[in-house]
Amino acid sequence: MQFSVRVTEYQKNMMLNICDAELLGKKITQDELNIHISESYYGERFVEKEEARDLLKQSSIINMVGKETISLSIKLGVGSENGIKTISGIPFLIVFNM
Repeated sequence: MQFSVRVTEYQKNMMLNICDAELLGKKITQDELNIHISESYYGERFVEKEEARDLLKQSSIINMVGKETISLSIKLGVGSENGIKTISGIPFLIVFNM
């Protein structure tokens, strides 16, 4: 399983945007809500599960999309199932560890 990631710094914190690789470039629509899982936001590079795990543990701010990504983060104790939102069957989760 591959993940697509972009790592940046935001207010001196490591920010990780991560998604299941197959979702990159997809547009998701539900009712009047439209979301584009864009390469400019999530697509800096592809990583394998081990590196994704390390990035999830190290990051202070995480924007994540996709069943595999969120499943991995929950197993690591990063984030909570209570915070997961689903749009057209695709789960999203944002975590702040300040």
